[in-house]
Amino acid sequence: MKHYLCTMIEMQNIIENAKNIVITTHKGPDGDAIGSSLALYHLLKQLDKNVSVIVPDPFPDFLHWMEGADQIICFDKNQEQAEKLIDAAEVIFSLDYNALNRIGDMGSVIEKATGIKVMIDHHQDTQGFAQHYFVDTDCCSTAQLVYEFIHKINKEQLLNKAISTCIYCGIMTDTGSFRYPSTTAETHRIIAHLIELGAENAMIHQEVYDNNTTDRLKLLGYALSNKMNVFENHHLAYIALSSKELNDFNFKKGDTEGLVNYPLSIKGIKMSVLLTEKEDGIRISFRSKNEVYVNKIAQEHFGGGGHVYAAGGISTLSLEETIKKLEGILLK
Repeated sequence: MKHYLCTMIEMQNIIENAKNIVITTHKGPDGDAIGSSLALYHLLKQLDKNVSVIVPDPFPDFLHWMEGADQIICFDKNQEQAEKLIDAAEVIFSLDYNALNRIGDMGSVIEKATGIKVMIDHHQDTQGFAQHYFVDTDCCSTAQLVYEFIHKINKEQLLNKAISTCIYCGIMTDTGSFRYPSTTAETHRIIAHLIELGAENAMIHQEVYDNNTTDRLKLLGYALSNKMNVFENHHLAYIALSSKELNDFNFKKGDTEGLVNYPLSIKGIKMSVLLTEKEDGIRISFRSKNEVYVNKIAQEHFGGGGHVYAAGGISTLSLEETIKKLEGILLK
């Protein structure tokens, strides 16, 4: 469902009249968050704007190869600098998140900021904290929306290899390498155009998926061999990893990326859940297929949300108690 609460002429004027612009994205930034943010960053730099990308917390090593990634500011590590940039911004872009609670402690800073807020996002249940919205909940990724946004504001002539590479990475990662149902014919047409503009598809895939550490592969093997619980009659599988187990494999941010998808490859399994024990609670990732929808489960039981086939939540219970709660909900 499209939700465009801004005219493109108005948006052109907003960008044209701004000098200081900040781009923000959600906690635990993934390929779509970083790819879409850097794509917009490179566009605005060409327009001679003072532009900064600020993320709530660090992003995985396998996304650091993108041009401009070394310029991203982490709010957790550089709070004073980040707050000054946000306070001085005339325009603040909110990319790939629909509510201020998705950006942690940075949320209160954004809420108080006087800059014009523009949301570009594809998640359901949009929260009303911005003045302008470029939202399409049927779109496969925020990166694709950034591509469309660039065309809508008549700046497609500025598309270059750097922007195309970042958009390609965002679309690729949020579509599971173009296999999810949200991948449309239009998505493939956009991908073709990005390759024509210089995006090297094989290189991008290699940078994201072929840069594993030995510890990460061992964690994957351990999780699938020892921690995967399969309930064939309920078409369900889940993996639960304690903080000790993560530490045993020298866990680094991003090491469990994609792990939740593996059980979905089992014949008959329609829902997969990954639970990981972190300092602030139990992180829960849901994935599903066919007619099984997980966003309501995440929203109603674990204070989260997301897409119909991909969602997340958090539990403040212990890992054991969270598993018991999850089983009580899904194994009825």
